[in-house]
Amino acid sequence: MARMTGSWLSGPSAALPDGQRKEQAYQGENLGLPKFGPGALAPTPRRVAAIFIDWLMCLGVSALILGGNVGGSISTITLGVWFVVGVASVSLFSFTPGQLCMGIQVARVDGPGRVGFVRALVRTFFIVFVVPAVVTDVDSRGMHDRATGTALVYSR
Repeated sequence: MARMTGSWLSGPSAALPDGQRKEQAYQGENLGLPKFGPGALAPTPRRVAAIFIDWLMCLGVSALILGGNVGGSISTITLGVWFVVGVASVSLFSFTPGQLCMGIQVARVDGPGRVGFVRALVRTFFIVFVVPAVVTDVDSRGMHDRATGTALVYSR
């Protein structure tokens, strides 16, 4: 039993392979990201603000779609609009409107290039369930970012 629970009771660094369990000078060092400036990992408050902006924008679009008939279905429509906006904008531009406002973007950590449709789709699908975004590693990347090989970084 101790072996099963040891990985999550030991904290986020327990998920790293044994050879990589060294202290980082800053978050993102093991990923090859800079400490400050463009390309550095974005902090949690910026990420939360970005998703809040996206959600409010999608809520407004949902209200326009439903017209004056704002009822119990607005949350479902808002989630659908948020999903489509998230997948489309991240796959095309590497950021959502909220991320653009906060000066952050989604970047691949496994190499240069765009995030692409499949990664954007899987990443957004995991965020819908909230828990993968809340469970983070030593670099403060959520499970959705680890699964897709991405990270939210400063764009400017």
